[in-house]
Amino acid sequence: MTDPVTPKPADATPTLLTVWKAAQARLKEGRIDSPAIDARLLLEAAAGASRTDILTDPYRAVADDQRQAYETMIERRLRREPVSRILGRKGFWKIMLNVTPDVLSPRPDTETLLDVALLAFAPHEAFSVIDLGTGSGAILLALLSERTAATGVGSDISSEALAVARENAANLDLNGRATFLRTEWAAGFGDHSFDLVVSNPPYIPTDHIAGLDPEVRDHDPHLALDGGPDGLQAYRDLAPEVMRILKPGGVFAVEIGWDQGPQVKALFEAAGFADVKVVKDLADRDRVVTNGPDPRVNPIPQAEA
Repeated sequence: MTDPVTPKPADATPTLLTVWKAAQARLKEGRIDSPAIDARLLLEAAAGASRTDILTDPYRAVADDQRQAYETMIERRLRREPVSRILGRKGFWKIMLNVTPDVLSPRPDTETLLDVALLAFAPHEAFSVIDLGTGSGAILLALLSERTAATGVGSDISSEALAVARENAANLDLNGRATFLRTEWAAGFGDHSFDLVVSNPPYIPTDHIAGLDPEVRDHDPHLALDGGPDGLQAYRDLAPEVMRILKPGGVFAVEIGWDQGPQVKALFEAAGFADVKVVKDLADRDRVVTNGPDPRVNPIPQAEA
């Protein structure tokens, strides 16, 4: 006796599998990077499905309203709107963040900052951190989620960005350990106030912004991209301020453009820092300047089970 075979729905009935494959083909034809992943993420949102649903119940019917919502999302993606903007959220490190047009959509490259910071402080160590130009709060909140004895501040000049960061902190139950203040970089903070200073400042040279991918150029706030004529203005402003607010023996880590390592390293050395190094990201490109440990040399300590 053979097992009964569940018949597939008629071809005219849209299913999770058929609409996903059709959308994937359209995105691929539209030269969208990672068409399969983008099509799946958008389908999950439009159809209220999980990744597991798509894999284990591929012939589940997709309702007309779900299909129409999905079509709208695919059209937006074909116009090079990022998935994070379409969904209004983006995963970073191990957390999920709300994102709006007022904040930079966090990118995997920035996780290199977390690699450095988590290596600099033991799992149960209490320390204070400030994230200069916090945006969505991604760096600060990801760090606090990993280091439960730490407390932190996020500064930004954008009130709209700070509102997003505060919402993200509340959603992650981190608002008891994270404070967000409107100020320019470290203005108003006392000398020797923090054990750790992190930042992902704007570092794109002004005349390079027009040549960025449309997902970035047209959807990220230019305030969070424009690093001045040579892309280094934020580091000139930051280096002496970081030296001022950092406690003796403290650690700083700033994200950089892949070709800015020597210049940014020199700026922080000129501000008085010793043992400054350039840390590479997973793609083996210069990504972080720090006086802290290099995660490529040492493993990151893990919290005890």
